[in-house]
Amino acid sequence: MSLTETSTLALQTPQTETDSTDSGSQAKSTVPAIAHRPRRLRRTETLRRMVRENVLRVEDLIYPLFVMEGEGQREEVPSMPGCYRYTLDLLLDEVKQADELGIGAIALFPLIPYDQKDNAGTESYNPNGLIPRAVRAIKQAVPSLLVITDVALDPYSSEGHDGIVQDGKILNDETVAVLVKQALVQAEAGADFVAPSDMMDGRVGAIRKALDAEGWINVGILAYSAKYASAYYGPFRDALDSAPKFGDKKTYQMDAANAREAIKEVDLDIAEGADIVMVKPALAYLDIICQIKQHTNLPVAAYNVSGEYAMIKAAAEQGWIDEKKVVLETLTSMKRAGADLILTYFAKDVALMLQKGE
Repeated sequence: MSLTETSTLALQTPQTETDSTDSGSQAKSTVPAIAHRPRRLRRTETLRRMVRENVLRVEDLIYPLFVMEGEGQREEVPSMPGCYRYTLDLLLDEVKQADELGIGAIALFPLIPYDQKDNAGTESYNPNGLIPRAVRAIKQAVPSLLVITDVALDPYSSEGHDGIVQDGKILNDETVAVLVKQALVQAEAGADFVAPSDMMDGRVGAIRKALDAEGWINVGILAYSAKYASAYYGPFRDALDSAPKFGDKKTYQMDAANAREAIKEVDLDIAEGADIVMVKPALAYLDIICQIKQHTNLPVAAYNVSGEYAMIKAAAEQGWIDEKKVVLETLTSMKRAGADLILTYFAKDVALMLQKGE
């Protein structure tokens, strides 16, 4: 036999044996059996669903909403296609739709007119301000819906920072005193959770102490515990006209390079009375979500932020990705990392997808 013929035979597929007594039996391979074939559990959609480790549910979703002064107006945020600022009357319509889709919680963020802003953020604790009025109206219209209110000064600050500014620096303790007033006004209006997003030291403990002292023992605190100084927030700041007028927020928000510091921040917030801890942003910080979930028994929330939303929308508009599939994959990745709750501007879209079984 020639060398060529030998090589050809060596490359041929191994022959199979068949049972001559049963012409209908499957061929038996002479290849050694593979003990573990993971593909067996991927064979059908039913099998894949049965062994799925993480399932995205409508109950996981919190819907962030932007509210503004006026009546009968809805303004699309240019950098967030499909996302709007609503006057209170139209906000109620949106809230009712969310409730009908099974979304159990919303998070409110205000667009404050510039003439109501100052360095001390005094409008933030006006009992007749935009957010207290919105909370009262929502709780009257949909009592079962959980309302989460943002505790921070940047929407109310003439400087666009989360705290009081003095000589170019952000004052911590003076800011915390204002945040406490803000949280109390929100609780009085009917907020179910106050959500300090400012990243001032000691604010969770100060807010918890004040809430309890005033009898608001059942108002929870959703703490922005690991909030990073991120470039992903740009569209959100467009929506609220709340970008810093100078500098950045790196002296109070976390360094994007740090992980151990996130655990420290979470531990402090838990010790001070937080009921839920959150990581913001989510997509670039899945490792942080995972570490925090392994570290604490408290519910962990993740914020699918405006920049993440805008990137998906922009790519989908160009036809480069399948928006629905990418949204579901993105939010599922947050669940897989350990998020119990997800704040996402896609909440209504996802609720509809889940309703249709997509």
